[in-house]
Amino acid sequence: MVSATSVTINSERLSQTLATLATIGKLPAGGVRRISYSPEDLQARQQVRQWMEQAGLSIRIDAAGNLIGTYGGQRADAPALSTGSHIDTVPSGGRYDGALGVLAGIEVVRTLNENQIRLDHPIEVIVFTDEEGGMIGSKAMSGRTQSDPEAYCRQDGRSIQECLTLIGGNWDRITTAQRSRQQMAAFVELHVEQGGILEATQTQVGVVQGIVGMHRFTLTVLGRNNHAGTTPMSMRRDALVAAAEVILAVNRLALDTPGDQVATVGYVDVYPNAPNIVPGRVELSLDIRDLSQEHVDHLVAALQTEIDQIAQRTQTEIVSAPGLQVEPTLADPQIQEEIDQVCEQLQLSYRSMPSRAGHDAQEIGRFTDMGMIFVPSVAGISHAEDEFTSPEQCAYGANVLLQTFLRLDQKYT
Repeated sequence: MVSATSVTINSERLSQTLATLATIGKLPAGGVRRISYSPEDLQARQQVRQWMEQAGLSIRIDAAGNLIGTYGGQRADAPALSTGSHIDTVPSGGRYDGALGVLAGIEVVRTLNENQIRLDHPIEVIVFTDEEGGMIGSKAMSGRTQSDPEAYCRQDGRSIQECLTLIGGNWDRITTAQRSRQQMAAFVELHVEQGGILEATQTQVGVVQGIVGMHRFTLTVLGRNNHAGTTPMSMRRDALVAAAEVILAVNRLALDTPGDQVATVGYVDVYPNAPNIVPGRVELSLDIRDLSQEHVDHLVAALQTEIDQIAQRTQTEIVSAPGLQVEPTLADPQIQEEIDQVCEQLQLSYRSMPSRAGHDAQEIGRFTDMGMIFVPSVAGISHAEDEFTSPEQCAYGANVLLQTFLRLDQKYT
């Protein structure tokens, strides 16, 4: 096995590729806009493909449009050790979200190739399709693509069939993109934290315990709209008062229940929304996240009990409709341990932490061993023009990824 400190990535080269990729879709304020299947996305994919080929990766595109580069291993029958992320962005994003994971993977392969190192296992670097728009690429790999193409219709009216054709995919063969543990031994994704925990605790590396489950609901509070001046307080069925109590109950439940859960009401719509009318209808969103599905279910049940009490007390009706439901994915304990050991050998501070944002690793972890490495986001900012992770932080994240692969090559026989 190669010594854990004898091979390091080229920090300057990694920074340069990040800067170059950020010019594709660059916004006037300095951010990046590369919506999936857009001309900017296609141009970025072509640039990344060129870098992959220069690094010594062989290229293929699967039916889901995932761009997959492979650096061959010494064992022809060995399953791959895989990494990667996405290069599409939100409408006004930053240069590190997703892109760091892809370009660090390419840099790992460059470093191995330059040092004439071949692992027993092949290494794959994957650019997943449309992470920001619904993770169709990673869901296809895990066999969880919805069968109805209308579920993936774009806001501009383009069909998923048309979009995948643009990037070399094929909707009619989407099921052929599914992978198995026999093909992929493990997947490790490097990503910026997109939060402020690492910076606040002055920690260099986050070792991800898992990616939280996400359960969303729409709550509709039905009261009675009436005249604000002539309706006595004791006779009101004020939907907004009931909604306010629900919001406070959500916050109190998340704060007071033991655990590391988060719960958010982020959207409220009031009807009729006039200053002289008692509100008769309120619609609000609810988002609950935690690493334990059992704990999420417990929180939902506890909240429903409170909601029933609020409805009775305020003489309103509160109806709950489920929305997005994503089950949590836990990181493999052994991969977490290997990342811990690499951090100690590289003398980097680290901490275990959940990921409360979704990532392609969440889907890949449904069929094979998964791990994630976080590096800090300055001020916890992401999905914004001023998203920033320093060159030094990017470099030590990439070095942790490199050394983790060296260790995992010995773990998976």
